[in-house]
Amino acid sequence: MQPSAILESALYVTDLDEAERFYGEVLGLDLILKAEGRHVFFRCGSGVLLLFNAEATRNQLAAGAKLPIPPHGTTGEGHLCFAATADEIVQWKAVFEAKGIAIEADFEWPNEGRSIYIRDPSGNSIEFAEPRIWGL
Repeated sequence: MQPSAILESALYVTDLDEAERFYGEVLGLDLILKAEGRHVFFRCGSGVLLLFNAEATRNQLAAGAKLPIPPHGTTGEGHLCFAATADEIVQWKAVFEAKGIAIEADFEWPNEGRSIYIRDPSGNSIEFAEPRIWGL
């Protein structure tokens, strides 16, 4: 047996309102679920990006939770990479520069394929890369 895909990915953020603005307005992801002070969830292609307030998820279940999801959470910067074509990377770079978002790194991988890196408002490392960096 082997999993067929990653269905959801999680990042932990320090300010949910700022994270909601960044991922919704800057990156254009569609909000699908929100619990004030706890989490915001976005659709991204065929997957879901979960953004959690780690303090609210580490030691407790969601208020009124009907499902026994175990507590979880972490501190510190995480990493997430969005797939993008070469042309999309050029466009994303222009969007970030126009919005005053610093490009932390921009390079070609030795096995071909380009990546750019930025930071979200919580300091998470966000990459946009051509899937061919992984042979996809």
